[in-house]
Amino acid sequence: MMTENTGALQGIRVIELGQLIAGPFCGQLLGDMGADVIKVEAPGAGDPMRAWGRGEHKLWWEVVARNKRSVSANLRIPAGQALVRKLVAEADILIENFKPGTLEKWNLGPDVLHEINPRLIIVRVSGYGQTGPYASRAGFGGIGEAMGGWRYIVGDADRAPSRMGLSIGDTLAATYGCMGALAALHARERTGKGQIVDSALYEAVLQVTESLIPEYVASGYIRERSGSALPGIAPSNVYKTADGEFLIGANQDAVFARLCAAMGHPELATNPRYVDHVARGRNQVELDAIVEAWTKTMTTAEVERLMIEHSVPSGTIYRAPEMLEDPHFAARDAIVTLDHPRWGEVKMQNSFPKMSDTPGSIRSIAPQSVGEHNAEVYGALGLSAEDLAGLKAEGAI
Repeated sequence: MMTENTGALQGIRVIELGQLIAGPFCGQLLGDMGADVIKVEAPGAGDPMRAWGRGEHKLWWEVVARNKRSVSANLRIPAGQALVRKLVAEADILIENFKPGTLEKWNLGPDVLHEINPRLIIVRVSGYGQTGPYASRAGFGGIGEAMGGWRYIVGDADRAPSRMGLSIGDTLAATYGCMGALAALHARERTGKGQIVDSALYEAVLQVTESLIPEYVASGYIRERSGSALPGIAPSNVYKTADGEFLIGANQDAVFARLCAAMGHPELATNPRYVDHVARGRNQVELDAIVEAWTKTMTTAEVERLMIEHSVPSGTIYRAPEMLEDPHFAARDAIVTLDHPRWGEVKMQNSFPKMSDTPGSIRSIAPQSVGEHNAEVYGALGLSAEDLAGLKAEGAI
């Protein structure tokens, strides 16, 4: 498939050297926004993401590599490194998520790349960042989640820390890398120079931990695991219904009053034990019990109808089937269907956020073979078919 590129980043070229999740997700975001993303893969098997996923069919690659063109280059030998330097000469952004020092070992460090192209923006995603005593350590997303404070507060209090069922540390670091690249593009308009965007997994996680640090410094308070509830924020929890469970968030005073009216107990809103945010937080357990005693008398659909009627933030807990059936998802094209030569049809999340004048899009499916676009991309750099045949024989592509 190929659709029109209407994205804000059309005309921006990205070279993606990374693999697995953090680097490629950054490239996915930029590609969705219209950038021309050239993914550099090692000859042979390519990015391990090609074989990742769950279920009978491994489809993670189809999401993370959409809107990209694949070229092969062996970065461990001079001929492959020379190809990357050719690509960099005409690029705006380079993404990598190797262990710090790896690019330098391959003669592709920022000093070399900026000598070739001073306008190049280099996004470096790693576990601990490019500096500091831990910089040389190997780091995956889960390690960043633990060090950044996420893992300790996730799960039930009587069990070991849980993990989210997604690679949130990697995708957060990739998102901050993307945000840094966009800021660097803007700065380049003023300075004419590129720069390095250093996105560490643990710092990306740390950034979203709200007031966790200042609360400890000011009062010695350490956040603990609290299951489905957030301590002091009530009522805001998952409540059992007659046929399932339902999420209600009514912790703001006016919203709580509307919930009480929906429950048929408006007097609860003026009860001193629940009258304001502090009081409700102090009596959170008993308040949650009151709410659940009510929700258990009705089906999930009945509770949802009352919450909508009384304008109380709430919702069912979706899995993939519910997303595919939901009319709101459909109305906003939140999920798109791509024609695929191997799978027939592939459904996946669309490009977000929505932009009124320069909307992002999914213009092409993920490359189906390593180096699928070698002739197209390298040919545009002046390499002939004979040149490519020689590089292949040498093991460079």
